[in-house]
Amino acid sequence: MDLAKLDRFRLHEAGTTVRTEVLAGVTTWLAMVYIVAVNPSILATTGMDHGALFVATCLGAGLGSIAMGLYANYPLALAPGMGINAYFAFIVVGSLHIPWQVALGAVFLSGVLFLIVSLLRVREWLINAIPLSLKLGIGAGIGFFLALIGLEQMGVVAASPTTYVTLGDLAEPSTLLACGGFLLMVALAARGVAAALLIGILATAACGIPLGLTTFDGIVSLPPSIAPTFMQMDIQGALGLGVVTVVLTFFLIDVLDNAGTLIAVTHRAGLMRPDGTVPRLKQVLTADSGGAILGATLGTSTVVSYIESAAGIQAGGRTGLTAVVTGVLFLATLFFAPLATALPSFATAPALLFVACLMARALKDLDWDDLTEYLPAVVTALVLPLTFSISAGIGLGFIVYAAVKTFAGRWREVGGAVWLIATASGLKFAIQ
Repeated sequence: MDLAKLDRFRLHEAGTTVRTEVLAGVTTWLAMVYIVAVNPSILATTGMDHGALFVATCLGAGLGSIAMGLYANYPLALAPGMGINAYFAFIVVGSLHIPWQVALGAVFLSGVLFLIVSLLRVREWLINAIPLSLKLGIGAGIGFFLALIGLEQMGVVAASPTTYVTLGDLAEPSTLLACGGFLLMVALAARGVAAALLIGILATAACGIPLGLTTFDGIVSLPPSIAPTFMQMDIQGALGLGVVTVVLTFFLIDVLDNAGTLIAVTHRAGLMRPDGTVPRLKQVLTADSGGAILGATLGTSTVVSYIESAAGIQAGGRTGLTAVVTGVLFLATLFFAPLATALPSFATAPALLFVACLMARALKDLDWDDLTEYLPAVVTALVLPLTFSISAGIGLGFIVYAAVKTFAGRWREVGGAVWLIATASGLKFAIQ
């Protein structure tokens, strides 16, 4: 491959190579390809066509990731967000009984609002104004959030009506394979193998074949029609007074979730400056903002930056080429649906736990001699996974930060952006 054609990615400046970026892109895709099966199954509960949702998910992830890579040159992959899709399906449509077409309209309007604040650099100002301690707490908290998801998918932890979570059945073959896959990743990474996560995922899935835990229903198939969901959003209906709160909720969740993901991933990749700011942030946010608009147009919930991008970063991804490779693979997934959906969760979950352990290292950079700095960060890191909500964890973190600084007589250290986010978060909690 001609490196001159890839100069836009500034590979040499980033200290990476084409081979490393391609490997990282494949690793990210493997870590998040589960979304092509999970997202349609969640949104189909609203009455939306399952086949069209599969196509919308692949296109949203593919086009969104490529746009991020080409425009912002960041190793961030995009796809319909987990959590926000559940809010769309179970709360907006299920509980509020809003038609899914109107809900898509709300997603579209939130995306337009998202894009406006990004172009006006309001969102950039908000993210750069977040105190470094909270950024570190958010990064670690998202790591713990990933760990909880990974451990549940591995079968190591399970739900409990008494203690909320408890030890899973460690005798289950899938759980044993997942634990073995995690240890394999650790062993390979400790020996400096760049493809540790990729090898671990594929090896774990392969070991499940003779046990009947990994099955293949074919390799190639033509994609279903996207017509049942494409351009079906009801924008006029979403402009109704009763849906304004839904639009604002989509917007706030999108802002906080994406801010958390961006902070965590850039810190892990070493892209964050020493003062906590992020280079080329406007380009990143603009590309990211288009995700909500893209998702609504295709017929799925908001397309967001994915924390699983950290898996590719761990494999060495440092530029937008990683995101482009991931995006191309998602587009190819349209024709390889049986193969792509054959990767069981117990094979990809160990990668989430591995990345979570790495992300937890962010806490070491906290100022542990200043209670007003480390306490809000630790609260954020703990609340985020325990509420199973990135936006809730971040919102409560900002509220605690502002309150602790104020009670300590140091309210002047609280910036305007922190007060704004803390107030907005408080209002969100009050009206939800």
